[in-house]
Amino acid sequence: MIQVNRRNSFSRIITLCAAFLLAFSSSLFAQIDAASGDADAGKALFKTNCAACHKLYKPMTGPALFDVVEKYEEDYEWLGKWIRNSQELIKAGDARAVKVYEENGQKVMNSFSALTDADISNILAYTNVPVTTGGPDGTPNPNPVPVEPGVSNEIILSILGLVLLLLVAVLFIVNNTLKKFAEAQGIVVEEEKTRKPIWKAFVENQFLVLVSVIFLLLGSAYFAYGWMSQVGVDQGYAPVQPIHYSHRIHAGDNAIDCKYCHSSARVSKHSGIPSLNICMNCHKSIGEVAAETQAEGKNEYGVDYNKEIQKLYTAVGWDEASQAYTGETKPVEWIRIHNLPDFAYFNHSQHVSVAGVECQKCHGPVEEMEIMEQHSPLTMGWCINCHRETNVKVEGNEYYTKIHEQLSKKYGVDKLTAAQMGGLECGKCHY
Repeated sequence: MIQVNRRNSFSRIITLCAAFLLAFSSSLFAQIDAASGDADAGKALFKTNCAACHKLYKPMTGPALFDVVEKYEEDYEWLGKWIRNSQELIKAGDARAVKVYEENGQKVMNSFSALTDADISNILAYTNVPVTTGGPDGTPNPNPVPVEPGVSNEIILSILGLVLLLLVAVLFIVNNTLKKFAEAQGIVVEEEKTRKPIWKAFVENQFLVLVSVIFLLLGSAYFAYGWMSQVGVDQGYAPVQPIHYSHRIHAGDNAIDCKYCHSSARVSKHSGIPSLNICMNCHKSIGEVAAETQAEGKNEYGVDYNKEIQKLYTAVGWDEASQAYTGETKPVEWIRIHNLPDFAYFNHSQHVSVAGVECQKCHGPVEEMEIMEQHSPLTMGWCINCHRETNVKVEGNEYYTKIHEQLSKKYGVDKLTAAQMGGLECGKCHY
């Protein structure tokens, strides 16, 4: 009679099934993510990369993007290529790309080669969110659609859990059948002796303990570095100001140019805080807002715009009854939002007037902000990336003509980035 050791098969069955489930679920969710991403994550990416030129329900510089996935027949692969480099598709003669280019007035779309497949999937998911009243970006949906329930992740996980249980049952039956078959052939199956607990085996293995400690220290250092890197980064900072000012109404609805109020940005290092006299250029005549705007402000933001205008009149000493200044003024203690460290030099005029950089490049879609917030991180890495990617505007700029010709020959290029023009030298930004 032959004797063989029989290991504890039940734990091995569970482990095998769990591994199978993990592999199966990973591939399944990978397929799901290819067709649908995280709309919440996509909203942040949309604001950072797309909102300067696109809205969901209104044409802007580019077309409205709501339901763009269905419009292009859920061709995620083509949409990914278009988003990353639309000009490459057009030059290659792609019929769909050429048609889109012609339909939108031959406007050149920026390339977003740094976006990953997951990023693009998240953005497309955000543009495809079904709503009943208004768009996720705050713009009204002219054709509201009902929210249709889809297959949730909970249902998928429940199905996968049921599959796991069935696999456990099947393998358990197979294991017992094989055991009985072996006994029928005269093979005695003996249970393996109790093994040493895993934690005890781990503690006694000095090499494994050493490697684990090293990985623990490296992991702790990594997360500590990541946490400390966020110190002083105020992205998303949106303080409550003493007088509520809506960029959405002024720069958005009324299309007031940024540099009308922040005029010093064209000629000075600082953009400056607009004086209240600039406000009074309009608000001498505008003492109250339209009823629909006021209702919108109260309902959505809890702001009484008429009371905010009265705060302005009190600050400048304006008497509505006599339509004259009383001379009794009060300072407005505005709270600064964008603040660079003292050792970092930044000149607005160099970027706005010389380089022709749009305000939205750094400050985001201010024309959509009811409450002004810091849109960009304003970190050194963020600035350096911009210098590496942005070509210097030299047309009609005599200051750069000679040096541009010399450096173009040196690098063998037609256009130079700010980095190639010396934009990465430490002394350019640090005292």
